[in-house]
This record gives sequence, structure tokens and C-alpha cells, in this order.
Amino acid sequence: MKVMIDLCVVPLGVGVSVGAYVSACQEVIEQAGLTHQMHAYGTNIEGEWEEVFEVVRRCHEVVHDMGAPRITTSMRIGTRTDREQSMSDKIESVQTHRQDGRGDVSDSEASG
Repeated sequence: MKVMIDLCVVPLGVGVSVGAYVSACQEVIEQAGLTHQMHAYGTNIEGEWEEVFEVVRRCHEVVHDMGAPRITTSMRIGTRTDREQSMSDKIESVQTHRQDGRGDVSDSEASG
């Protein structure tokens, strides 16, 4: 089954700078060959269920191996059975709605 996740891995007990840990997780994702897109507070990843969740497990292992005694992770998980859809499909759909004017919110809707 195909899955898309929004993954945010946060090491605890390592101080306030976590860039090295994020970088290590990005390396795990890249080595797995999965389609992904990092953003300011996490990474979107898509692929087969088993492969994606293996990456989550590997991220935890790598971050622990780097010395993090605790990790808290949040994920949003999405699957579809009616059709295949990629991250880029979802973004393009919103962009199309915006270009067509279907994404506009009137002043009364925005305030209410």
C-alpha cells in the first residue's frame, strides 16, 4: 500500500540545536531512495508502507546512536485506495485551484 507521511523527529536531551540530527534523518531517507520534501518543521515522505516505516525506524536508530537518550516523533499518515496520488499531485491541485480562482475566500468568509 502506498502511503504519504509528514514526519517530525525531535531528539530530547541533546540541547536546543538539532540540525545534525535532522541532517542524519535526511540521509536515511535519501539512502532509502524515497520521494521526500523537507520543510521547516519536518519532512514529507511517500512510498510503499513498509519502506516508509522502515525509514522511520532507521531515523530513530540513527538519532539514538548519535547520543539522543529520548526521541519524540509526530506523524500524519495518509493513504488512498481510490487512486494513486503523489505529493506533487496534491500541491499541483491546490495551485490549480488558486489559479482558477476557486481558492479565493471572500472577506465575509475570511472573517467569520
